[in-house]
Formats: sequence, C-alpha cells, structure tokens
Amino acid sequence: MENQKNLPRHLGIILDGNRRWAKERGLPTLEGHHKGFENVKLIIQAAQDRGIETLTLFCFSTENWHRSKEEVDYLMDIFRKSLSDYFGKFNEKNVKINVLGQKEKFAGDIKEQIEKIESETKNNTGMTLNLALSYGGRAELVDAIKKIVKKGIDPDKITEDTVKDNLWTSDADLIIRTGGEQRLSGFLLWQAAYSEFLFVKKYWPDFGENDLDAALAEYASRQRRFGK
Repeated sequence: MENQKNLPRHLGIILDGNRRWAKERGLPTLEGHHKGFENVKLIIQAAQDRGIETLTLFCFSTENWHRSKEEVDYLMDIFRKSLSDYFGKFNEKNVKINVLGQKEKFAGDIKEQIEKIESETKNNTGMTLNLALSYGGRAELVDAIKKIVKKGIDPDKITEDTVKDNLWTSDADLIIRTGGEQRLSGFLLWQAAYSEFLFVKKYWPDFGENDLDAALAEYASRQRRFGK
C-alpha cells in the first residue's frame, strides 16, 4: 500500500458495536459477538500483512464484567475456544502474544491458556499482538504504581520513563474506535498522550480491510508534532 514508511508502529483498536450490529439486524446479542470475533481474525491477518509491528485490540474491559451473566459466559467461551484453537497456533506465525489486563479475574483454565500462549510466543520476533482482556487504563496505572513502590525506587528519582517501563505496553501511534462513539473508555490512557485518533461510524463486525487501509492512509497524511 502507499505510504508504507508512514505506518503506525503501534496500532490500537477499540472494538465497539457488536451488540448494536446484532440489534439492527434483529439478531441475538451473542451473534454480534460471534461475528465480531470472526472479524478479529480478519483484521489481525490484515495488520500483519501490512507490516504493523504492534497491534492492541481492546476486547473486554474491566467494566464489561458487569454485563449479564449470559453475555459474560458467552464471551468467556469465545476466549476459551479462541485461545486454544486460534491463538494457540500463532507461535507458528512468529507472532508474540501478550494479554493485557487483570488476568487474575479469569477462571483457572483461561489463565492457564493465557500463560501457555504468552510463554510459547515470548521469543517470537514478528508482530506483537496485545489482547486487552479485563483491561482498564486506570487499572494499568495502579498496577504500574504498585510495581514502582515494590521496587523501592526513590520518589525523587521517578520519571516518565520509570512509569513507562512498568506499564503493560508501549505508546500507541494510532487509535481507532469503531461504532461511532468518540471516547477512549479507559483504553491506553498513558500511551495515548500523543496518539492520532480515528473514530469510525461502522460497527466492528463491518470494519474490513478497506476500512483499515483507509485508516492507515489517513494516519500517513497527518503531521505529528508532539507539541513541538
């Protein structure tokens, strides 16, 4: 594609609109999540094909635990199946997988699958795929503070780099949110300080490769000044 040199190194996507996609089609909410996961597979491959170094997908927030038991249980089943049947094969693709979030909140079998995949792919040198599961930007910052305190670092010597080194992932260059909403909802709060933002009206299940290419082209056309 054009402007290959101007690709974002780290692309973050807020996957929004699964439920509204289903509702507008008279389908059960759960069908929207199923369709949304099928699109996750499409966009991961598309991002890898285009040379994105790091892709972070906001799949399940800390607040999402408060949804109905039926919906949460269905999403947990998707995570179980995808971790074993889909993401479990990513070691062959040289993709490094990290799960960002409060992993302790998941059932034991899911935690074991996460640990297995992260361990198997930790030395891979291809694209880094971050799955934000039970993720919240404030929770990430609290976790970073706890790590810094435990290390006994002199408060007078704490810098921005100290905080960055204790976060779950790196600064994001471009953040896309589907579904028409124009807010971060706690996604990568620290890392988004100088991100470019793109809010797309399409619901996540309808966000395809052409939409990704359009977003990357829009990013390439912008001038990032970082306050200078």
